[in-house]
Amino acid sequence: MISLFAELSGERPWAAAALAAALVVFAVNGTRLAVIDARTHRLPNRIVLPWYPVAVVLLGAAALLAGDPGQTLRMLAGGAILFGFYLLLHLIQPRGMGMGDVKLAGVLGLHLAFPAWEYLALGTLLTFLAGGLTAVVLVLTKRIDAKASVPFGPFMVLGTAGALLIG
Repeated sequence: MISLFAELSGERPWAAAALAAALVVFAVNGTRLAVIDARTHRLPNRIVLPWYPVAVVLLGAAALLAGDPGQTLRMLAGGAILFGFYLLLHLIQPRGMGMGDVKLAGVLGLHLAFPAWEYLALGTLLTFLAGGLTAVVLVLTKRIDAKASVPFGPFMVLGTAGALLIG
């Protein structure tokens, strides 16, 4: 995503500005949600749901101003795919994946699919690796037992940020 931003900055500054605004909103909302989820095991709708139209407008504007309307379709499809994947996980194991995680997945999918499909795959992989490894370490060090729930939102934000930075 950094290389995309750099490319747009020189050629299409308005597209770069829209992308920068979307990334600032991601950083602010992602940080807020990660902290809230870590403390309370909740991802408030009042933060997650308004983020959807903001992300669609800002990322969609960046795509259109960059002259790549296909990016908008990929972004929307990525959001739907990640939302659907997490919803399936929730339906299979409701105690393991909450609906807050499902709703957050959709908006993170918008951001991940925006630059390329590979970002969506990498962000999802990094999320589950970080969350899974952390849970294993916590169980092995007896900080939690195997039945304890670990908030997944912080790992979702971390995996997405990692993919966007190194993708």
